[in-house]
Amino acid sequence: MIDTPDTSLPAFANGAINLASARLGAKGLYATDEFFAPLERMLQDVPASFDPDLYDDNGKYMDGWESRRKRVPGHDWAIVRLAMPGRIFGFDVDTSYFTGNYPPHCSIEAAFVESGDPTDETAWTEILPKSPLGPSAHHFFENADKQKIWTHLRLHIYPDGGVARLRVYGSAYFDWSKVGAGEEVDLAYIFNGAKSLAWSDAHYGHPDKMLGPGRGINMGDGWETKRRRGPGHDWAIIRLGHAGTIKRVIVDTAFYKGNFPDTCELLGAYLPDLGDTPSEADIAASENWKPILQRSKLQMDHIHEYGSDTIADIGPVTHVRYAMHPDGGTMRLRLFGVKA
Repeated sequence: MIDTPDTSLPAFANGAINLASARLGAKGLYATDEFFAPLERMLQDVPASFDPDLYDDNGKYMDGWESRRKRVPGHDWAIVRLAMPGRIFGFDVDTSYFTGNYPPHCSIEAAFVESGDPTDETAWTEILPKSPLGPSAHHFFENADKQKIWTHLRLHIYPDGGVARLRVYGSAYFDWSKVGAGEEVDLAYIFNGAKSLAWSDAHYGHPDKMLGPGRGINMGDGWETKRRRGPGHDWAIIRLGHAGTIKRVIVDTAFYKGNFPDTCELLGAYLPDLGDTPSEADIAASENWKPILQRSKLQMDHIHEYGSDTIADIGPVTHVRYAMHPDGGTMRLRLFGVKA
């Protein structure tokens, strides 16, 4: 069985990452009002939840950003720093569990700030005009200009209310022209534009987590599959940030002790026209991609480094298939190489 990305998402979300992910580093910088619920909750990666019996000092606990009822002219707004500079394909303004307290409308502006955060002199561009919202629902809006690069957003809600989650679907921007010929770079780093496109299972953690920063913070910060009770093994197909030749591989099983994979392997292919939604035929064909790292034994909670003595030079690749036998968890996958 193939556990592919959520087909209920709009087409613009295919192959995209959430640039407003708190896990990846997005941060709420300012809100005109966050009396009932702080802005930071709106950026959490887990789906919004609701406990009918949970209250705090200011009233009902809501899993999102919520301002108080506005009794003066104007409307509420908030500024968010994206996890990384990127191109924006579209939005999900999610009002889950906000029923009598959702904003009737929203709009979004964007800015590019070379370094630091916006100031009073920062120029903002409206990329989502004032649009209607409804109660307890996902509201998907496509961005017309998918080429411009942005670092910050300003979300306006009219006139007040709550938003459970803001998801900003797009791609990370990395200036590959600044990477010199022969310079080593992580081709599988999510901040460099890498993305998981298909996978066998993601019960305990999405494979994109393997591509994130650092070594991880706990067992929930990596790709982990459920226990396999039948034949086969788990795998993920990853689009690299740039075509390149892989010279060095790191497989980190940090925090995985009773649930690390027994072995792993890495295959690769040069398929610049594959696209972001591989078909079942594409996925089946990936089993015959060229081996980069032969099936290798893994240890618990350990950084496994594979260099020129074990890595096959198959030339430039655009995609890899990382496989775990038979199942388990990998915290980080680093594919260091040179761009093609």
